[in-house]
Amino acid sequence: MLDMRQITKVYRTELVETHALRALDLQVADGEFVAVTGPSGSGKTTFLNIAGLLEEFTGGQYTLDGVDVKGLDDNARSRLRNEKIGFIFQSFNLIPDLNLFDNCDVPLRYRGMPASERRLRIEDALGMVGLGSRIKHYPAELSGGQQQRAAIARALAGSPRLLLADEPTGNLDSQMARSVMELLEDINEQGTTIVMVTHDPELAARAQRNVHIVDGMATDLSVASALQHSLHADSASPATA
Repeated sequence: MLDMRQITKVYRTELVETHALRALDLQVADGEFVAVTGPSGSGKTTFLNIAGLLEEFTGGQYTLDGVDVKGLDDNARSRLRNEKIGFIFQSFNLIPDLNLFDNCDVPLRYRGMPASERRLRIEDALGMVGLGSRIKHYPAELSGGQQQRAAIARALAGSPRLLLADEPTGNLDSQMARSVMELLEDINEQGTTIVMVTHDPELAARAQRNVHIVDGMATDLSVASALQHSLHADSASPATA
């Protein structure tokens, strides 16, 4: 689904050159649920922006669902992003003066979908997240957890192949965070690939795989843990004659 190889990102000004990503390698299989962790300033946001085609990279190769994105113009990138990717943000990013139906409708209109198809998709998505009865409510009329569910519905209405979640529980209390995480797990079980950036080790542990980004480089914690366990087992084994 997502294949990044030797990805670099350099921000340049007249006085300074900042390396946000340094030869980052990351592969995510179709249907995986991967949690991405790391300290502030480690490159997580830059990685997510590049993965979501919101930002171009300086060097390396990025293939999204079989499409090499390097060199695509703005229109092609926008079309690919709209068709393949759904976004969930920590701050929900709902439009306050639109009700839930219209919030979900905005990205679908850009695809030129017929109104009847859009309505079916939106009603199904809001029903899936438990907000079918609040379709005409405005964001201010909902709790934080409900607003995040609405944001998830907006992403799901587009039937994305890849769901990118940036601290999706960061503004929620622990109970609401667990509820949203359970919803994401259900969505993943239905076949949607999910990459989630989080600072919460409890939530990260619930993903199928953990990747840690530090100084712009990625380490697969699952592989590192397995290797450490193997080395420990070898060292503990009795010597053979």
